[in-house]
Amino acid sequence: MNIAVVCYPTFGGSGVVATELGMELSKRGHQVHFVTYRQPVRLEALGVHLQFHEVNVPEYDLFQYQPYELALSSRLVDVIKKFKIDLLHVHYAIPHAYAAYMAKKMLEDQGIYIPIVTTLHGTDITLVGSHPFYKSAVTFSINNSDCVTAVSQSLKKDTLALFDIKNEIEVIPNFIDISKYEGVPTPCERSLLAKTDEKILTHISNFRPLKRIMDVIAIYEKVKEKIPCKLLMVGEGPECSKAMEYCEKHQLDNVVFLGKSNQIDEILCYSDLFLLTSEQESFGLVALEAMVHKVPVISSDAGGISEVNLDGYSGYISKIGDIEAMSNKAIALLLDPEKHQKFKQQAFEQARKFDLYKVIHQYEKVYERALAKINS
Repeated sequence: MNIAVVCYPTFGGSGVVATELGMELSKRGHQVHFVTYRQPVRLEALGVHLQFHEVNVPEYDLFQYQPYELALSSRLVDVIKKFKIDLLHVHYAIPHAYAAYMAKKMLEDQGIYIPIVTTLHGTDITLVGSHPFYKSAVTFSINNSDCVTAVSQSLKKDTLALFDIKNEIEVIPNFIDISKYEGVPTPCERSLLAKTDEKILTHISNFRPLKRIMDVIAIYEKVKEKIPCKLLMVGEGPECSKAMEYCEKHQLDNVVFLGKSNQIDEILCYSDLFLLTSEQESFGLVALEAMVHKVPVISSDAGGISEVNLDGYSGYISKIGDIEAMSNKAIALLLDPEKHQKFKQQAFEQARKFDLYKVIHQYEKVYERALAKINS
């Protein structure tokens, strides 16, 4: 197939999933064209089966806000015609599915018919999409897609509750390429991250309020009362300065802020526990990335996290904001070396269920159904 992929080119979960999926599809012989305003950060070497097309948004004084959707729609029309694209796969309902629909209608006027597959990732539904200003546009975009997928049962349920959806939504979970981690040598010395007697707790996010990173720090404070430990905070965002100021004020010297890092694998391979305290998560891809490194997860029960992190198996789950419960479970697990080792292996086994090679076939079947709709 000749597939055009529209996504955000950033470090966020939707961009990572879209890029990894596109790269794997290209390895399987499909022609994949990424169409976005910047080359996706995870996109590896381009080639015969993998291309990138930049969306350029010219600036006009007439517009207070530059019309990205208009530029994207026009660019999609050009790419689809030039490269004879069979199918559009867009990640996020707005603005991407909305722009894809406009491109589709422009092409129909020229006798070209292109199916749209829309993947819902979370923020487009639970935050942006539920706002009254955007609700109609999101509903329209989903209902006018040829096939729709969501990354978790929780997100599907939220979508159906928030919007008047007539289209079928198929759940295809986020994934991870297990082959990249099996048999790979340990990349660094643990002593570079912590002392021999210290446990390493890790949190990775974009530090938005809904990630509740102050809860992460509160859990660390309770754990360090019982166990020597270090907290690695990876990421940037609006809550970062608040957290840094708190740690400085309370002399929490063993809390280290690493900013945006390209060494996630090195950090996770020596982590003893991963903390994910979010009040909203459509899936929890970062938890899956921790688990593939054999890191048990202490998490809230927000959204789709419980579909990834199995309570009492790959880690523990508690109510959102229940710092006491999360802390106690973290301490108990770290103080029991035998159970901790068991959970490490079980975390990896749970991650294997989300292997890329199991998921990619589901997307190919969705593509075939979307094409069949257009051709029927």
